[in-house]
Amino acid sequence: QVQLVESGGGLVQAGGSLRLSCAASGRTFSSYGMGWFRQSPGKEREFVAAISWNGGSTYYADSVKGRFTISRDNAKNTVYLQMNSLKPEDTAVYYCAAPARSYYNLKLQTPTGYAYWGQGTQVTVSS
Repeated sequence: QVQLVESGGGLVQAGGSLRLSCAASGRTFSSYGMGWFRQSPGKEREFVAAISWNGGSTYYADSVKGRFTISRDNAKNTVYLQMNSLKPEDTAVYYCAAPARSYYNLKLQTPTGYAYWGQGTQVTVSS
C-alpha cells in the first residue's frame, strides 16, 4: 500500500552535514506519522527520529538529539532528515518507515509497528 524511496546518503567528513529525503506514495501521506531508523553491520536496526502527520510533534533518539532534525512537506509527499555535526558512529544505512495505521504511538522507539520501509541509503562519516 505504501512505497518509500530514500535518497541523499553519501560520504562526509566528521562534523559535516547531509540531508536525507524520503519520497512516499501509495496512500494518503499526510494522514500518517513517519520515522527514520538506521542500521550498521552487526547491529540491530535502531530508532533515529519520528514526526507526526502534520509535523507538530517530533521525537529523537538521545544519540542524535540536537544534531538531527526531522521534517516533512506533505505537499511533496516527502519527509526529511537533516543531519548536522555528523560523527563516525552515525555511519549506517538509513531507512525511512511508515506505520501500518494512521493512529500509531510515535513515542515508541522501535521498528515494531512500522510496516512499510524504504530500501535504505548509506551514510558514511569518516574521521
